[in-house]
Amino acid sequence: MKQQNIRNVAIIAHVDHGKTTLVDQLFRQSGMFRDNQQVAERLMDSMELERERGITIAAKNGSYRYGDYQINIIDTPGHADFGGQVERVLRMADGAVLLVDAQEGPMPQTFFVVKKALAAKLPILLVVNKIDKPAARPDWAVDQVFDLLARLGAPDEILDFPVVYASAKSGYALNSLDDSPEGANMDAISEMIVKHVPPPPGDPEGPLQLQIATIDYSPYLGRLGTGKVTSGHFDLRTPLVMVRRDGSIAPARINKIFAFDGDQKAPVDEASCGAIVSVAGMEDVTVGVTFTDPENPQPLPVIEIDPPTIAMQFIPNDSPFAGQEGKFVTSRHLEERLKRETLADVALQVEPLGRGGGFQVAGRGELHLSILIEKMRREGYEFQVTRPQVIMREENGQKLEPYEELSIDVDDQYQGVVIEKLGRLKGVLIDMQVGQELTRMKFRIPTRGLLGYRSVFMTDTHGMGVMNYIFAEWGPYAGEIQNRVNGVMVVKESATTVAYALFNLQERGRLFLGPGVEVYPGMIIGEHCRQTDLVVNPAKGKKLTNIRAAGSDDAVILTPPLDMSLEECIAYINDDELVEITPKAIRLRKKPGVKAHI
Repeated sequence: MKQQNIRNVAIIAHVDHGKTTLVDQLFRQSGMFRDNQQVAERLMDSMELERERGITIAAKNGSYRYGDYQINIIDTPGHADFGGQVERVLRMADGAVLLVDAQEGPMPQTFFVVKKALAAKLPILLVVNKIDKPAARPDWAVDQVFDLLARLGAPDEILDFPVVYASAKSGYALNSLDDSPEGANMDAISEMIVKHVPPPPGDPEGPLQLQIATIDYSPYLGRLGTGKVTSGHFDLRTPLVMVRRDGSIAPARINKIFAFDGDQKAPVDEASCGAIVSVAGMEDVTVGVTFTDPENPQPLPVIEIDPPTIAMQFIPNDSPFAGQEGKFVTSRHLEERLKRETLADVALQVEPLGRGGGFQVAGRGELHLSILIEKMRREGYEFQVTRPQVIMREENGQKLEPYEELSIDVDDQYQGVVIEKLGRLKGVLIDMQVGQELTRMKFRIPTRGLLGYRSVFMTDTHGMGVMNYIFAEWGPYAGEIQNRVNGVMVVKESATTVAYALFNLQERGRLFLGPGVEVYPGMIIGEHCRQTDLVVNPAKGKKLTNIRAAGSDDAVILTPPLDMSLEECIAYINDDELVEITPKAIRLRKKPGVKAHI
């Protein structure tokens, strides 16, 4: 494909604004698939966790033909916790399609990605999606995007952005709201990309430069590095060297080159300037390395990554159930897996703890770390984690902590309880816009205050509220923030839970498990209704006597136990508690040697 006919474009959007559905439709309508071919929905969300949660976690590459043009699509994560991915993959793009919901407009986490796109000097192309929603307000959404770009200091040529109105779910895009959707398809978006995204720059005859932006893994070929050829060309016989992130140079050999055809990788013999390709053959390839000419090595600048804000400890499981449910249980297993993750995810930092094994793992946020934990759990790893801690800084003798800008959309009746709870968490209301249906409030709040707040928020708003946040700045330490008011119910001795005992215990608080569950000393099975911890025996049976009274043998009625997700468990525990993670269960426990605070 000629360099002039290639278009490399990143699709950026807030979570759930329809980005992956839009890519699906572009692929389908390009004639990539046979009419009778079975094609999965949300094609680019290939990870099991992405399909379950409905979010994009890892950046993906795809490609489709539009007339004489090849359009390479880079599907980026919409959540700020995976911003390390966004920073890297924007290096491969020459333009950005910004997708916004016609009802919600640009959301806080859209700010984050747009800011990165502007820093990369990419032209912005706007697609207003979901225009068929009953409460859609596309003109307002366009105005909001203009205000956002102006606020971020975009130059005049970017402020004059083209707009297309679409319904990705229904498979059509319009150049004007006055156009009829009857018989329309997605060509308006492809036309906009071809017209407004420049072809990739670079000299096809210059020295080779291929910087790796993402890492994939194949069971047959090992590690695959994906990036854009920004200068020169190469084939399997071309001599190469690899310049690492620290500047050291190593000889390199590539034994496979893949281009993208739809969402699949197709082997090719060579790659030239402007192409996005995956290469195999180097087991030590990492994000940020540059493949270049050995005679005239010209590495590209190292990709700068925002620092992590949250850290937690991953330690080998030492509970009485250790080793019973997992395949990989030792500190060495943990070390190998975490090191492998850092090769693909440069936003993650891992340091050994020293005493008794274990590792300090730092990332961008709760979701970033909990996705890693869930991936490891499903792979057969068994370990424990501590409560997340915010990473502090010290400047000029002053203790600083990260602050978030929190945006909340709620019904009027829930405003009071949200403002009250966030006030306790050191949140400050900085803006409030009352709409016809929802009120949008913006808060400035320490990152610590948001740990575990999402589940509280969903309870307070009866699942009807929407909250999003983005890193704002480092600010002065806000003082102590209480995590949990109530104590917990701690098991006294190893046993199997009995319905009769749980029936008596449920008067003392909320239970986390039902009858017939194996428990051990120090395991947490519920929340006490008071501030102190309560040591309990969940296997205490009923004393049998010869005397029978009416009603004494009535069936025991148990309240359904509170079933907490992994994120809720991590946010729930205090500093003297742990979450035990195994492929079969997630348990809460006191740290070894810690007695309950009675």
